[in-house]
Amino acid sequence: MIPLFAISLVGSQATYGQDNRGRDLAVTCSGCHGTNGRSASGMPNIAGLDQAYIIKQMSDFKSGTRPATVMHQIAKGFNDDQVAALAAYFASQKK
Repeated sequence: MIPLFAISLVGSQATYGQDNRGRDLAVTCSGCHGTNGRSASGMPNIAGLDQAYIIKQMSDFKSGTRPATVMHQIAKGFNDDQVAALAAYFASQKK
């Protein structure tokens, strides 16, 4: 029998990892879009954008519907769950 304490720890770790997945994935975006999605280099700010809008843009980059220089290649590196996590993270950031 597993002690209740051990179950609590496992549940906490799972929740912790899920809550931070978007933030952790967003590190790959920071070089162009800045820390937390606020660009300082002339690239578009993505902090505070609507989650559904971000998902749609990433989908359009993946399919080639939205022209891009490198985003079409970058977008293809994320699965749908990862895009949703990224979108939720950036949507939660202040503009």
